[in-house]
Amino acid sequence: MELKWTDTLDIALDLIDAHPDVDPQYIRFTDLHQWVVALENFKDDPERSNEKILEAIQMMWIEEND
Repeated sequence: MELKWTDTLDIALDLIDAHPDVDPQYIRFTDLHQWVVALENFKDDPERSNEKILEAIQMMWIEEND
């Protein structure tokens, strides 16, 4: 499945697998952006992200970690 910026839950789940020791509450958006773009299934334009999208991904990651 190809991931786009709007697939916040699927991105968060992939990030949990890729970075199991990271506490998402303390991640910088610049790092989060790089990690999302580096995901194997991510196929969207890296320039289409913004703070709102990155925050939504971060919140999903926090929620799924609990």
